[in-house]
Amino acid sequence: MRISDRTFLLADRIWIAVASLHQTFPLREDFTKDEIRQKMREMGLMEGVKLTSVAAHLKEHLVANVPPSTGKYRMLYETPSGGLRLFLTGDRVDPGRESRRPAKQCPKKEEIPLEYLPFLDWYARWCERHIENPRPVNYEDDPLIRLIGSGKHIWADEHADEYVENLRREDI
Repeated sequence: MRISDRTFLLADRIWIAVASLHQTFPLREDFTKDEIRQKMREMGLMEGVKLTSVAAHLKEHLVANVPPSTGKYRMLYETPSGGLRLFLTGDRVDPGRESRRPAKQCPKKEEIPLEYLPFLDWYARWCERHIENPRPVNYEDDPLIRLIGSGKHIWADEHADEYVENLRREDI
């Protein structure tokens, strides 16, 4: 059965473009929204698609760690730098995207044209590599870790033991 433009979902088109970027640039962690749109144009995936729909999908509809407005897809992940990459199992998911049914993470074989099926096999291998060789944790991305040392000026002129003793004194 031939997949028509009408049944070839925008979400799947975007996922394919991002997968293609990952294949082309394997050392890059993420891609800008403009790079994704450009790849979609190059691959002919923008035909019959509204730019505003693409923008909404790249901003929230597909992004696992962003609060959802409608669907609860987990196809992309927004990195701390603001770029997007494909979602990996284990990535942080916004609580609003939690549901009993598994959320869509990648296209279904029967919903994309045959020419794009190799991307699904590539994605499975790509995910396995990331599970076997997880990225090192970047503690600077953790907002609580970034708080370490903040407020140290409060006790700069007083030793911690003296500060506690002063708090315990009743004559103050």
